[in-house]
Amino acid sequence: MAKKRIFVAGNNGMVGSALVRQLQIQSGVELVLRERSELNLLNQAAVADFFNSEQIDQVYLAAAKVGGIHANNTYPADFIYQNLVLECNIIHAAHSAGVNDLLFLGSSCIYPKLAEQPMRETALLTGQLEPTNEPYAIAKIAGIKMCESYNRQYGRNYRSVMPTNLYGENDNFHPENSHVIPALMRRFHEAKLADAPEVVVWGSGTPKREFLHVDDMAAASIYVMNLDRATYEANTQPMLSHINVGTGEDCTIREMAETMARVVGYEGKLVFDSSKPDGAPRKLMSVDRLADLGWRYRIGLEDGLRVTYRWFLRHQDDFRG
Repeated sequence: MAKKRIFVAGNNGMVGSALVRQLQIQSGVELVLRERSELNLLNQAAVADFFNSEQIDQVYLAAAKVGGIHANNTYPADFIYQNLVLECNIIHAAHSAGVNDLLFLGSSCIYPKLAEQPMRETALLTGQLEPTNEPYAIAKIAGIKMCESYNRQYGRNYRSVMPTNLYGENDNFHPENSHVIPALMRRFHEAKLADAPEVVVWGSGTPKREFLHVDDMAAASIYVMNLDRATYEANTQPMLSHINVGTGEDCTIREMAETMARVVGYEGKLVFDSSKPDGAPRKLMSVDRLADLGWRYRIGLEDGLRVTYRWFLRHQDDFRG
């Protein structure tokens, strides 16, 4: 029996690499991977040629331009352009090449800034988005609607999952352009080495966030991809087909920072800079739909941070400069 040829777009990213780690140990799977130097996902012709020649059976669309509040505020044009283009290129090329199964990975920022908590899938397009990452969110919403549209018009089996805030191995630890967990992990680590008396945390510390380890995200993605089509469609709707992926639990940024300090071993003072943007006051996902489908997270926040910090220590030379 021929192996299932699976293309992971964005295989070097945090989510993509976690998908690769889990897919490569499954039987009956042949991974099809390309480095950025080998396949430019922003090049429509190159992506079309790739799909036309590789006979792909499944696609995990984990490629994206991502970043934290600072990066989203600084490069809004880059975020909307690059994400829209690569989504259009991959989804359309997959369809044109006859690929029937695709999973698109979105983001919890698709929901309105003041969405009722916890955020249910039905909150999509019911209010204004958080201004700091609106361009990125618009691109992710477009990806969901592309998948739905190809399903409606062509009968494709294109699914979408919306993860909460992710962290873990292969995260971006840039001091300014990264998300809150890797940014703080690096900041606390460097403060520990320098014996710094305090660490400054952006914002007031009061917003609440939900965090999911990337290995759990990969496991959920594979689970959703392989659900029986009838089961999946019975739990979604033609124009409301995305599924939230998270823990269903949250904590304040202050609580997360205190946990981070404990994991890293930093014993100085935490200072919260309220002049920096907080973003949305709360972003908790409702994971009832996914729970009803039989999946639940396994890795708690402190355990996940410890695993991530051990990985960071092994790779910290890669983040210097």
